[in-house]
Amino acid sequence: MSRPAVLVTRRVPSSVVARLEERCIVDMYGGPAAIPGDELMARVADKQALMCLLTDRIDQAVLDAGPALRIVANIAVGFDNIDLAAARSRGVTVTNTPDVLTEATADFTWGLVLAVTRRIAEGERLLRRGAWEGWALDFMLGSDLRGKQLGIVGLGRIGRAVAARAGAFGMRVAYATLDAGAAAGAADAGWTRLSLDELLSSSDVVTFHVPLTPATRHLVDRRAILRMKRRAYLVNTSRGPVVDEAALAWALREGLLAGAALDVYEQEPRVHPDLLGLENVVLAPHLGSATVETRTAMADLAARNVIAVLSGFAPLTPVTA
Repeated sequence: MSRPAVLVTRRVPSSVVARLEERCIVDMYGGPAAIPGDELMARVADKQALMCLLTDRIDQAVLDAGPALRIVANIAVGFDNIDLAAARSRGVTVTNTPDVLTEATADFTWGLVLAVTRRIAEGERLLRRGAWEGWALDFMLGSDLRGKQLGIVGLGRIGRAVAARAGAFGMRVAYATLDAGAAAGAADAGWTRLSLDELLSSSDVVTFHVPLTPATRHLVDRRAILRMKRRAYLVNTSRGPVVDEAALAWALREGLLAGAALDVYEQEPRVHPDLLGLENVVLAPHLGSATVETRTAMADLAARNVIAVLSGFAPLTPVTA
């Protein structure tokens, strides 16, 4: 019996390739950037499985081009790059990679919180351009975290992990969520549930951990920002379009927020030009899960999902939304 074939849209660790090659014929795109759309459709034509990244748009056209597809395994926890309805109508299983990136992303979120509130990136830029003239009592003062409120929008796996670290910095936690199930255990942890408006108006640092849906696109717009404290900080490690970048740049420029830190953007890899020249914003190139261990675990989980489905078993982490 011939082995099934899988298209992998970006280079993955050799250990993951070896796992796939035990059961499948592997066709891996080796280009330096995302696979071009026309090449994706050409190469998926005879494949039973597709392992892709969040930068790959898996829409009806791609699914039509792969009539033998049985699974699309996304190497990401989010799946807004995949047309779920189109996949389901064709009987194609869609999987993601939850859990394995939770801790790394939560750690990185706190890295951004510290970077923006203590002006670390701004200070490094100043030092590198030779503008530091020595220590002074009032030089580049930031903001303490102790005694302040951390507002978490979205209390899923990553939101909870971020909240769990707040005690180490002496912060109290408030959260807003539309998922009633996500609130389980939150009160026991000492976290306070608020409406989104209440959270925005009372929090000193607000972090976003929501999936990208029609309801969360531009969740942070001018109206939302105007409800925030003037000395508040905004941090986004979820999905770029959750934040209206033009509105955020306006708010930072006008002094309506103390600062912001972003790891994701509306039109990656493009960043809104008005953000690039602002000193009170930290900009990272989508590094939330970027550790060797985590990215390897993500790719390995996607591969195990592919092997399970192609072997006739249930997927390990199916997308059920």
